[in-house]
Amino acid sequence: MDSIFSENNSTGVDRTLRRCEWVSSTHTSDMMITYHDTEWGFPVHDDVKLFELLTLEIFQAGLSWEISLKKRSGLNAVFYKFDIDQVAQMMDDDIIRLKQDTRIIRNRLKIAATINNAQAIKRVQQTFGSFSQYLWSFTDNRVINHHVQHASDVLAQDDHSKKVAKDMKQRGFKFTGPVTIYSFLQAMGVINDHEQHCDFNPDNDALN
Repeated sequence: MDSIFSENNSTGVDRTLRRCEWVSSTHTSDMMITYHDTEWGFPVHDDVKLFELLTLEIFQAGLSWEISLKKRSGLNAVFYKFDIDQVAQMMDDDIIRLKQDTRIIRNRLKIAATINNAQAIKRVQQTFGSFSQYLWSFTDNRVINHHVQHASDVLAQDDHSKKVAKDMKQRGFKFTGPVTIYSFLQAMGVINDHEQHCDFNPDNDALN
């Protein structure tokens, strides 16, 4: 059944438009709707933005996506607007400091993983030219469109996310298992899992 909001609200979110079931049936906050409408599943090629999305996925692990989004501004602040060079230079003292910062999810392992991943991204940039080129190289710069009909069709992981996750692990990334990477690839638009009826389906070229 199509998931449709019935009315507009004071913040400008049009609730009459059809959206994917994961946002319309389980999340009603404007923040979640706006994220779905303007970011989720739309192709991203900017390394800073990709680093931010990867970090949000890592901090979301074990929690709800809405919690991670609520901490987004705090993460932007403590990680220098996701400046890869600056984050890569952060030290153990920074981890201890951020562990006490209430603006973010205070998980030491996730904080350390973010710093580690900035360092891994720099190595990838040296090899591939950019983090974006590396991530998109797995599909020859094409979008995998799963032509999702219903929310139940959406996978938690697939062979592609397993392949990318394995390669990222070999390159030193942390907290990047196939489930996390599948969600990341959805967010950055390599995988298009917008439902077919969704008014915000980018409908890019597909692999299958």
